[in-house]
Amino acid sequence: MRRGAMWVAVGAVVAGVAWAGLSGASSPTTPVTPAVASRPIPRLVDLGAGKCIPCKAMAPILAELEVEYAGRMAVQFIDVWKDPDAAAPYGIHMIPTQIFYGADGKELARHQGFMGKDEILAQWKAVGVRL
Repeated sequence: MRRGAMWVAVGAVVAGVAWAGLSGASSPTTPVTPAVASRPIPRLVDLGAGKCIPCKAMAPILAELEVEYAGRMAVQFIDVWKDPDAAAPYGIHMIPTQIFYGADGKELARHQGFMGKDEILAQWKAVGVRL
């Protein structure tokens, strides 16, 4: 297994574990079950917290993207307050932080702070990913 693909798989498992620990009222989006795809797809990882105001504002945006781009983009959320160990490898300094990964698992871009749907889609376009 290529090293990048291995990290994508590890990231998917870590995100899945993080999602499993979230409860309804405090979770920013609905839980994500890592899909078994026949081909790798780009991935957006949002690191935040269920009680963080900008993170809560992003929750419906992430949920919408998850549904609208299912099979073309994976959307993952990691609650850094509930699972700091899952967040540690990402080396973030503030929340929310969004990290954009290509289908090959390589980090393409990183953004700190609230990010709207149009901004997220524009960032994908800026890094050359067509969804």
